[in-house]
Amino acid sequence: MAKTDFLTADMTRRQFMKISGKSLAGLTLSASMLSLFGCSQQQVDSGAVATWALPQGLLVVNADLCTGCQRCEINCTLTNDGVCSSYISRVKIQRRLNLDGAGNGLLSGTDNCFVYFPDTCRQCEDPACGNACPQKAITTDSRGIRVVDTDKCIGCGACHDACPWHMPTVNPETGKSSKCIACGACVAGCPSGALSIVDWDAVTSAAQAAYLDL
Repeated sequence: MAKTDFLTADMTRRQFMKISGKSLAGLTLSASMLSLFGCSQQQVDSGAVATWALPQGLLVVNADLCTGCQRCEINCTLTNDGVCSSYISRVKIQRRLNLDGAGNGLLSGTDNCFVYFPDTCRQCEDPACGNACPQKAITTDSRGIRVVDTDKCIGCGACHDACPWHMPTVNPETGKSSKCIACGACVAGCPSGALSIVDWDAVTSAAQAAYLDL
C-alpha cells in the first residue's frame, strides 16, 4: 500500500469503509493499531473484533469483552426515544451458541452457553434500506449518515425487510422506523469496553506508525 494511503483521516476512513461491520479476522494489525483498539492479535484472528466507520471515528467492537448486559441498548433508547426498550434499540445484542470453530458442541471450559456481539448499522454506501423505502424517507445527512425522515416514514417496515441485518426497526408506539444515527450513546453506556470510538486522527497516526515500522 502506498505511503500516501495513510496520510489523511479521510483516506483511512475510506479504507475502513470497505470492511465496515465485518470481522477483522485475516488481517494482521500493527502493535500501535492493536494498542489503539484495545485488543490482541489473537482476538482479531478469532473474529472477535469488528469495526464500523463513523463520521466521528472508528467504532470498535470487541465481542470478547461483551457481557450481554444490554446497557448499550438501554442507553441508546433512553437517549434517542426517552424510553428503555431493547426492541427499538439501534444497537442489537446478538446471541449465538458458544460453538467450536467447526460449529460442533459447546466450547469446554466456558462459563456461558452463549457468546454476545453488539451489532449495529453498517451505514452502507448503497443502502438497501433506503433503496427499498417507498417514501424515500431514508436520506443521507451532512455527515454521511443514513437517517430516517419521520415526516415521510409511513412505518411500512420495508427498510427492515430489505436490510441484510434487519437493523432498522419500526417503533410500534410511534409507527415510525428508526436506525442508528451514530450518536455514540451505545458506547457511553457500555461498562465493559466492548464498544469504543477511536478518533480518526488517532487511527491515521497509528496507520502511519505501522507504515514507518515496515
